[in-house]
Amino acid sequence: MKPLVCIYCEGNDTKVAVVAKDKDTDKVKVLRTASITVMPSSVEIESGATGLSIDDDSLNIEGIDGESASLESSVDDTSINEIQKALSGLDLSKHLFIPALTEPAIYYHLYEGSRSAKEGKLKEEIIDEILETKNISVQSDSLDYIELADKSLLSVFVVGEIVCIGMINSIAAINGKRYYKIPTVKSSDISLAYYVAKKKKFFPDDHSLIVYIGKEYSKLIFLQGRKLKHIGTTLDIGTSNLHTYDVYFSKILLEMENGGIPSLDNIIVCGEDDSENLILSFYGTFPEANVSRLEFDELNLSDIDDETKEKLSVFSVPLAVAVDYLDELEQLHQGINILPKSVKDEQKFFQFSWHSYAVLPFLFLFSFLVTQEIMKNNGAINKLDTEITEKTFLMRQNQEMLGKIAELESKISSFDQTQAILDSAAAGTGVWKNILEDMAKFTSKRKSIWLTKLTRPNINTVLAEGYSLSRYALTDFAYSINGATLKSMFYEALRERSAYKFNLTFNISSYPKEK
Repeated sequence: MKPLVCIYCEGNDTKVAVVAKDKDTDKVKVLRTASITVMPSSVEIESGATGLSIDDDSLNIEGIDGESASLESSVDDTSINEIQKALSGLDLSKHLFIPALTEPAIYYHLYEGSRSAKEGKLKEEIIDEILETKNISVQSDSLDYIELADKSLLSVFVVGEIVCIGMINSIAAINGKRYYKIPTVKSSDISLAYYVAKKKKFFPDDHSLIVYIGKEYSKLIFLQGRKLKHIGTTLDIGTSNLHTYDVYFSKILLEMENGGIPSLDNIIVCGEDDSENLILSFYGTFPEANVSRLEFDELNLSDIDDETKEKLSVFSVPLAVAVDYLDELEQLHQGINILPKSVKDEQKFFQFSWHSYAVLPFLFLFSFLVTQEIMKNNGAINKLDTEITEKTFLMRQNQEMLGKIAELESKISSFDQTQAILDSAAAGTGVWKNILEDMAKFTSKRKSIWLTKLTRPNINTVLAEGYSLSRYALTDFAYSINGATLKSMFYEALRERSAYKFNLTFNISSYPKEK
């Protein structure tokens, strides 16, 4: 088994871990680690972008189709030399390189549709849904999926060029090689979740949280039992820009609500910061959870120094990727592989034999016939191109006309709705007066309740929405309105306070017109 060079590309920070399988102990042996700051030399935006906007610290690009949805960037030569220096002394041609990617280099898509028994057919169904919902065209070789704890499928895919693979090819070029062997591309989040689940052996009903803290970004990964439950959005906070741990707690509560996770039984911290202060902070916020560091005591660490051993949590992701890949080779579990077909083709080595030369005359004959056929069809192709251009122009004119028609239809529809509301309001003026008087009388006494929305879904029903700092005030509010029903009440964080969002309905036809 060849040694592995696992590279985790996390923004401008790149983590490298060189590992091998120890033949004597059958353990994973850590040979070398390195952390390098990688600076991009240029950022290239594909043509067709019509606008740039920044929303919640994220960069949005409009006007780019799915195949060019990512930014193309190249790595500075100095950074490549730093990585080469960290790997000096190794015969890299006898190593396997495994890139580990996270967002935004890879994309996640939750698939809950019908499942075909054939893997190829299921991938086609997932790709079709991605194209329909995200407008991104994905190749089947660049997509893989994993089953979550709730039996839904989490698909992982890449589009366009992968900067991490380009960086590996640059290292190969420095050493006079065309490429280095890349057998797979892994998701850092899924590999880390697998390693933690394998090591900790949680109970089937346990809800666990993995907190990975990087220099610039952090990840929240949730498990149910030993299976992945939910991957939170990438947090743009890390050791380089973190001022207080409280920001993690609000993000965790939000992701728990998004992932349908009621409580936490275990919290595992790893990455750049696994200090005692961090663990105590988690204990203070989640007193019922078992908070611990991610340990690597099952690995052979005899080849690294004591300082690296103390900070080994920094390399949690590349080490987890190595264990994930080695267990996959031993068929202990089925991991994911999102290595694009283009990279596989680049790594193929062709060697001609005697029968290949025997086929060459047929190749020349075939080329002559194909060329003749192409020249014959050139005129027809040019004619079709002209027709396509004309029909495309006509299609654009029709689309503009349909847009104008849709705008007029919207105006007509809104006028009808406004007229209906005015008619109903005029007919029930006395009823609305009594309703508003009752609401004003109650809210003037109980100032812990706010109304944010008052709508009339149909002619007889009124829907009231809002917030309250007290759940008991909501019950009293429902009793204060004749025939009211408190439909729902959800807990929701409102700034620094605990609040309850509620929906309340009542039948206006049964409401008295006069007191």
